[in-house]
Amino acid sequence: MNIYESLPTVNAILNATASILLVTGFILIRKRKIDLHRKVMITAFCVSIAFLASYLIYHAHAKIVYFQRTGFIRTVYLWILWTHTPLAAAVPVLAVITLSRGLKGRFDRHRAIARWTLPIWLYVSVTGVIVYLMLYRL
Repeated sequence: MNIYESLPTVNAILNATASILLVTGFILIRKRKIDLHRKVMITAFCVSIAFLASYLIYHAHAKIVYFQRTGFIRTVYLWILWTHTPLAAAVPVLAVITLSRGLKGRFDRHRAIARWTLPIWLYVSVTGVIVYLMLYRL
C-alpha cells in the first residue's frame, strides 16, 4: 500500500474533525465565549486547509474511483455528491471572508456572512465523510 491509498481515510478524519470544530465553535459563540470561539474556528480553518492539501495531493496521484452500487443507493450517493461538490468549491472563499472579517473585528459583517458560511461549511464537511463512507466502506 502506498501513502496515497491512505489519503481518503485521512481526508475523512479531517472532515469529521472540522465538523466537530464547527459545531463547537457555534456553541461557544452562542455562549459568548468569544476567545475560545476564535481559537476553535481558526483551528477548523487550519484543519480544512490540511484537508484541501491532502485532497489535492490524493487526486493528483490516484485513479478515479467510481461508486459501484446500483439502484436507490446510487441515486442517494449521486445526489449527495452533486450537492456537496459545488458547495465545496464555495467553502474556501466563504471561510476566508468570514475569518478575515472576524479577525479584523468587523463583527456585524462577520455575523452576516457566517450565517451562510457555517451551514454550508458544515454540510460540506459532513457530506464529505458520508461520500467517503459510501465510496470506500459500503
